[in-house]
Amino acid sequence: MSLASMTGFARCTGSQGATHFAWELKSVNAKGLDLRLRLPQGFDAIETEIRQRLGKALTRGTVHATLTAQRESTTPQVHINQDLLHKLLESVADLPLPPAIRTASLDGLLGVRGLIEIIEVEESPAEREQLQAHILARLDAALSDLLTMRQAEGAALAPILLVRLDRIAMLTEAAEQCPGRQPEAIKAKLSESLVRLAGQPGLDPNRLHQEALLMAAKADIREELDRLLTHVKAARGHLESGGPIGRKLDFLAQEFGREANTLCSKSNDARLTDIGLELRVEIEQFREQIQNLE
Repeated sequence: MSLASMTGFARCTGSQGATHFAWELKSVNAKGLDLRLRLPQGFDAIETEIRQRLGKALTRGTVHATLTAQRESTTPQVHINQDLLHKLLESVADLPLPPAIRTASLDGLLGVRGLIEIIEVEESPAEREQLQAHILARLDAALSDLLTMRQAEGAALAPILLVRLDRIAMLTEAAEQCPGRQPEAIKAKLSESLVRLAGQPGLDPNRLHQEALLMAAKADIREELDRLLTHVKAARGHLESGGPIGRKLDFLAQEFGREANTLCSKSNDARLTDIGLELRVEIEQFREQIQNLE
């Protein structure tokens, strides 16, 4: 299963009968799945189906789905009330008129209210169902294009993330081999600190022993190094398996940062501190890049 980003755009157009329509899908980063639909008046009946199809294909991201539809103007039907027209003609046929008034003409009679009725042609239920089915089919096409774009971005991001993980593993190994954390160096640091403490007047020997244990524990970063390598292995495994792994990698990035911070706080050597700071930079860059993963 390949990786996918949360950003993408797709547009599909179509027509059915006298209606032309277009779908636009746009997705951006989000913690979860947030579907935002804009449908023209009269298409509320398929909103639930639209949400189901989007939700089935996508797991994360703010998705803006916009449908626009325009119906071509059709020739309306004209109905003339024949009975009313005949009655009007009969009424005016033998009507005595003054010389100044002309006999009623057809165009004058047609202006009588209710004589002519203009009926707009409406879709039948069957035509409406066909239009809705076609709109949903084009939604699937747009959704397929959106997924293709998201997967292309995810595929481009995968090697970049692997390079970051390689850097984190390399810096962890450098911390392991750092001269400042070798037993001899740690022992020398502890000896210097103990000598300074022993020179203080009235220092309790038990307190001196406790301080020595605390110094030894603080100087030991074995657990931090082991956990860093374990997290690197887990992150690589997620990248290989693919799928919607953004949240998992985000959690691991937080764990990376926690271990790097602890390493820096325990460091008693300038070089080891520098390595810890480099680790924090790489981890932060890794974390920024995975924010776009589904």
